[in-house]
Amino acid sequence: MIENENFNAISVIRDVVLDFKTRGRGQSVRALDGVSLSVPRGQTTGIVGGSGSGKTTLGRVMLGLVKPEQGQVLFDGRPMTGRGAFDRMRGRLQVVLQNPDWSLNPALRVWRSVSEPLAVSGSVARRDRRDAAIEMLGLVGLDRVLADRRPHELSGGQRQRVAIARAMITSPDLILFDEAVTALDASVQTQVLNLIRDLQAQRGFAAVFISHDLAAVRYISDHIAVAYRGSIVETGPVERFYGRAEHPYTRQLLSTLPVPHGLEP
Repeated sequence: MIENENFNAISVIRDVVLDFKTRGRGQSVRALDGVSLSVPRGQTTGIVGGSGSGKTTLGRVMLGLVKPEQGQVLFDGRPMTGRGAFDRMRGRLQVVLQNPDWSLNPALRVWRSVSEPLAVSGSVARRDRRDAAIEMLGLVGLDRVLADRRPHELSGGQRQRVAIARAMITSPDLILFDEAVTALDASVQTQVLNLIRDLQAQRGFAAVFISHDLAAVRYISDHIAVAYRGSIVETGPVERFYGRAEHPYTRQLLSTLPVPHGLEP
């Protein structure tokens, strides 16, 4: 069910069904079972669930990386498939992954990694890309002297800030954060979560924050969807998830997940 679909959504998933083939047996496993979800502009939608819940698969569907067997996937009110879809969405959707090394080329200097999406989108002239990258590094709290270093010369928290700068360089409408703070120390987690909130307030992008950690999801989200066995079993404003959850699985998450330091309500 899509809760309050009348709001101005940047991404809409309607009744999506997705099956994965198992190796060797020719059988299918249902990864997403009739999932519907809307992501409002300028706000953060958290998707929380355990391993195998379908949350990351749902994120890949939102990004257009996986095509479902059934259902509809819309971005800015239009289907994500068909003629001209790729060009229409170029630079408007970005992703920040759990491990920043997955998106940063170890051979490239930091500024070049940050500016790569500009080359793809063609939105900034080649001669101006270094300056644009350095400006974006400053926006995420990194000194310009780091621009000429390579990823291995930075800390984990710094590399994740670089990955965020890389995602933001095209001024996207939607950024998907997939377990983006999971690999960081607790104190650095809080810094990065606060950074994401500050950047969203400045730039107005929508965010989807995917995590198994309900405490982190509550801290950063305006709305939360709970994924369980390929379905969304509960959605609502973040306030609902401070003890007033309805579904048994959500209540289980509330009772068992630790609250990292600095993420208390």
